[in-house]
This record gives sequence, C-alpha cells and structure tokens, in this order.
Amino acid sequence: MSPSAAVRDPGLQPERTRLAWRRTTLSCTVAAVLAAKQAIHDGVTATALVAACLSALVWIGFLAVAHRRIQALDTPRPGPLSHRGALLAALCTVAFAGFAVAVVL
Repeated sequence: MSPSAAVRDPGLQPERTRLAWRRTTLSCTVAAVLAAKQAIHDGVTATALVAACLSALVWIGFLAVAHRRIQALDTPRPGPLSHRGALLAALCTVAFAGFAVAVVL
C-alpha cells in the first residue's frame, strides 16, 4: 500500500456536513424562540408555558448532539454519527413538532 493510498482525502464533504448541522441547529433555535414567543403572545397558559419550556430543553439536547458532531467532523477521518446521537437528533425533531402543536393549541 502506498503512502498516498493510506491518506484519505474527504474533499469538502465534512465541511458540507458541518454546515448542514449548523443550519439545522439554527432552525431549531428559531423554532424554540418562536415557541416561546407564541406561548406568551395571547397570555400565558399552563400548556403553552410547559410546551415552551420543554422546547427549550429539547433545543439544548439537540444543540449538544450537533456540537459533538461538528467537533467530530474537525478530525482528519471523522467517524460516523453514533446510533445514540442519531436517535437523539430524531427524537428532538419529533418532540419539537409535538411541542409546536401544544403551543399553537
């Protein structure tokens, strides 16, 4: 095996993936802020307040997953996203949708 074959050139793929995680984190941030705004828009109800607080907690969880993934992509040979991280990101997305319905209703 030649030395050049041992070094993998990932090109721009890790950078694109890192930017995608950042865009998704920004979208989650906007969703959490809008949930808080909607919760206090027409007066504070218990359901809306709880949903907004849970949205904030879900946002923090997603932020942690995204931060870990972005840090992992800084290595020369980033590994795949763990099953736990993928599951947590998916659960955060579903939870955001559920809390959005609770805030709106």
